[in-house]
Amino acid sequence: MGHGSGQKPIEEIFICCRWALLFLVVAIVAGIFGFAGVMVAAAGIAKLLFYVFLVLFVVSLAMSVVSRT
Repeated sequence: MGHGSGQKPIEEIFICCRWALLFLVVAIVAGIFGFAGVMVAAAGIAKLLFYVFLVLFVVSLAMSVVSRT
């Protein structure tokens, strides 16, 4: 990840975080306007992307600690 795209791993993590926040906002807006199906789907995607972001963050943190030693 990040080898061919030219992006640093931390930038990729922030991109994933932005997508999670986007789907969270879509879920909130859909909930406000009463679109239950859209709200549930967007919330599910936001939750999935949050966990992916969390895993990538932990891996990135571990890799930075290992590379410093």
